[in-house]
Amino acid sequence: MTSRQVTLVEVAKHAGVSLATASRVLNGSTRQVSDELRERVVGSARRLGYLPNASAQALARNSSVLVGLLVHDIADPYFSSIAAGVTRIAEEAGLVVVLGTTGRDPGREVELLHTLRAHRARAVVIAGTRTTDRTAASRLADEIAAFTEQGGRVAAVSQAKLGVDTVVPGNRAGAKALAAELTALGHRRFAVLAGPQDLVVARDRLAGFRTGLAEAGVPEPFVVHGDFTRDGGYAATQDLLAARTGATCVFAVNDVMAMGAMAALREHGLRVPEDVSIAGFDDIPTLRDLAPGLSTVRLPLEEMGERAARLVLDDHPTARTVRTPGEVVLRASTSSPSGTGLR
Repeated sequence: MTSRQVTLVEVAKHAGVSLATASRVLNGSTRQVSDELRERVVGSARRLGYLPNASAQALARNSSVLVGLLVHDIADPYFSSIAAGVTRIAEEAGLVVVLGTTGRDPGREVELLHTLRAHRARAVVIAGTRTTDRTAASRLADEIAAFTEQGGRVAAVSQAKLGVDTVVPGNRAGAKALAAELTALGHRRFAVLAGPQDLVVARDRLAGFRTGLAEAGVPEPFVVHGDFTRDGGYAATQDLLAARTGATCVFAVNDVMAMGAMAALREHGLRVPEDVSIAGFDDIPTLRDLAPGLSTVRLPLEEMGERAARLVLDDHPTARTVRTPGEVVLRASTSSPSGTGLR
């Protein structure tokens, strides 16, 4: 095997065929080549150590073995769990997953999808909440339309707002059910770490929680917005502590915010749950090492990724919606109110 890159021209010459014939065989063109010529070309390529050009193959087939996966933040266990599910199904199908991270920038999401279209990706899974930015939503819809017109397929793990196959987490219903469980413990004064105001998932979870409190006859919670991260939860809790709301229970709209909140409470000498209870949402895998254990709403994250991958690899003519309910899981971070709360 040679140490340099063998060219398609050399393979064609070795096999005694035209360059066009060698290209049809090795790049997967739909044009027919006789079995005898195919065997000669494949044999020459093997003997010379020829490595096919993936871009040329994609161009010839108008598709590739690539499956794109776009997530907001791969360091967030929510997205890494979904990614594990997508990757498992794609690899079982003999495909290769290409990961892109958006940093919650809608423009970056469009750019990455455009790049995957240029590389003739077979399919793309977009995981992450939509925003309230209509201009960004319109740009993404246009890029999805261009991708699908080229023959690609798109699925989402998100709200059903993109007109594609979508796995929809039960955000509102899960938060509402959590509120019912927490009020049943006896809590009447609540605070919510609500995440960014422009993220639909944060709005949905806040809305569901408010509905649950209202149905239990409990007053509106005190709401603090912040970044959808551990540090965002920490900073929002600092603001919450300064407000002295008297809340006996804090709901963070995702688990990583709740982890930051627990750190801030601990630094202020407050005990969980003796002084204040706290709950999150998602049931990310890292919670198993958190003490006290965090009450949360469990979403089957890896399973959601698997479902999205199966949808996007199934050539179905119309968009489908798969709704995934959340399950309330009460752990040691919540108990009946016994302290004075956040004062």
